[in-house]
Amino acid sequence: MLTVTDSPYLVPFDQSFSLSQHSTVVDDLQKNSFYKKRYKGNRKKLYKQQQKLYADNKFSLLLIFQAMDAAGKDSTIRHVLRGVNPAGFQVSSFKQPSKRELDHDFLWRTTKQLPQRGRIGVFNRSYYEEVLVVKVHPQFLNSQQLPDINGISHNTDSFWQNRYRSINEHEHHLANNGTIIRKFFLNVSREEQHRRFKKRIEQASKNWKFSPGDLRESELWDQYMDAYEACLNNTSTSWAPWYCIPADNKPAMRAAVSDIILETLESLNLSYPSLDPDIQENLVTYKKQLIA
Repeated sequence: MLTVTDSPYLVPFDQSFSLSQHSTVVDDLQKNSFYKKRYKGNRKKLYKQQQKLYADNKFSLLLIFQAMDAAGKDSTIRHVLRGVNPAGFQVSSFKQPSKRELDHDFLWRTTKQLPQRGRIGVFNRSYYEEVLVVKVHPQFLNSQQLPDINGISHNTDSFWQNRYRSINEHEHHLANNGTIIRKFFLNVSREEQHRRFKKRIEQASKNWKFSPGDLRESELWDQYMDAYEACLNNTSTSWAPWYCIPADNKPAMRAAVSDIILETLESLNLSYPSLDPDIQENLVTYKKQLIA
């Protein structure tokens, strides 16, 4: 099993995680320029590691981002992964499921978007919505046409434990087949979220980002925090760890995410594949033929 990248933001695997004990601001906060220099410096290293990942063609990397509205998922993905080759990189965003998607199990629509070997895939929201948004709004289960299996009713502790188990088994299967999974919860404070909402209202260029529904969801803050805490406790595993990243300062958040992604790729000890010995032996001859 791949060694999990060491980080102060790693959610432990023993279900001892308490969201109230994790600050939304990094310790010993530095100037923004300090963090920008760090994640920009990581870009070239990420590019080189991505090239090796693509050439090696044994692993894929799946990065999952979950957060409350305005936490900075889009901008983090954009800033941290700006330098990678688009040919080996894909971002999938998941919003309200379609009728067709609702006629399948809750992992179906994301499974179709998994990165193939040699590629980096990003999920901007994911199947975790099914134990976050749906848990806060259990009425959404009514549209999923779920049968009662083994006498387990919907929206009960047993029901949610079954969903956590399905996710863990799904991720374990992916990990056993070469998909490296890293999951990021961008931990923004409610006060900072509201400040960013206010900015979206005040700046015309950001008006399109604002939705009254965001405010309605923010009113359910405590329920969402309970859902996130339960989710992270039940689904942070050695094969698919969660990282709870302080998100009130965006540059610091991006630097932390960038460090974890880079360290994860470097831990794979990727290398370019060796040429066939016959080809390697005759490279000089081939070069002479090209010159001639």
